[in-house]
Amino acid sequence: MYEAFYGLSSKPFQLNPDPSFFFGSKQHRRAKAYLEYGVSRNEGFIVITGEIGAGKTTVLRSLIDGLHGSNVIAGHLVTTQLGAEDTLRMVGAAFGFRVKDVPKSELLITLEAFLISQTSKGKRCLLIVDEAQNLTPRAVEELRMLSNFQFGNQALLQSFLVGQPEFREILQRPEMEQFRQRVAATCHIGPLDAEETQRYIEHRLKCAGSTGKPSFEPAAFDGIFQATGGIPRRINTVCDRLLLAGFLAGKTHLGVDDVAEVVREFQQEAEVPNKPVKAVAGAEALAAAAAAVSASLDVDLSSLQLPAEEAEAMTRQIQALAADQRGDQLQRLEKSLLRLERINLQTLAMLTKLVEAAAAAKPSEKP
Repeated sequence: MYEAFYGLSSKPFQLNPDPSFFFGSKQHRRAKAYLEYGVSRNEGFIVITGEIGAGKTTVLRSLIDGLHGSNVIAGHLVTTQLGAEDTLRMVGAAFGFRVKDVPKSELLITLEAFLISQTSKGKRCLLIVDEAQNLTPRAVEELRMLSNFQFGNQALLQSFLVGQPEFREILQRPEMEQFRQRVAATCHIGPLDAEETQRYIEHRLKCAGSTGKPSFEPAAFDGIFQATGGIPRRINTVCDRLLLAGFLAGKTHLGVDDVAEVVREFQQEAEVPNKPVKAVAGAEALAAAAAAVSASLDVDLSSLQLPAEEAEAMTRQIQALAADQRGDQLQRLEKSLLRLERINLQTLAMLTKLVEAAAAAKPSEKP
């Protein structure tokens, strides 16, 4: 919408991961190096964790793009609270063979035969498991068992597990000891710092064809960092809205006041509207709350008397608790949307493989 106004060739702050916009911060370069090390080693597990929106999927897609044309066959699996056997079926589906109504024993035999076939052709198989924090302990054990498949002394399957920080806690459980022994390397992607946030914004604008527009006040970069905590997806969200606001106002130079206005908009949009009630303050507000509690618990609180200052303090505390609850609701919603996004990406990848397989199987037409 605003690309032409700023002279951009594409949208610089889209939310969908795009490997062509990969920004090599120190942490992201380290994570990618670990993944590349895993590919070269061709055994064991590589574990990458990071907060929601930290750029884990972008690192993965940058790696996968670099594998095109190589001898590596990658299967991408997004976990969604599946059981152990269903996870095994998803592994089979990720590599493109039929899994519906197939017994587990036959599924394992088929998977091993596929891996041996690819290895005999000089190819290597790589399994990428996204949203790994959703794996059950039994599902993790199934993945560990797959790492036992060998052809001579060569491992048949290399696995990358990518997830949110809680996956690291899962791996520290006593029952995960055998799996931990198979982990070759682990890396955590944290937020960008203030300097990296500025370079990240400038990098994405350059990738989108910017020749100097839009421009930012130095303080605006710090305002964006403070508002987003250095999380790349949040930076994209704020900057996308900021560029839209500049377009609507006819401005190509954006300042800290523009950032503050955008942040206020997001805060207002995140607020959960309350039912209109008669305005009361201090003791009256607490009395209204007490009446509601009394009615729900069948307890008489009508005689409750508190000093005005204490009543106002309790009212503020109740409001703070309500605000925290709304924040938790938004975070859960963000996680749900992220899972849906990953599922859509996997579905598109599977459909692409099916179309390619159908095209390859179609007999060539005789002249």
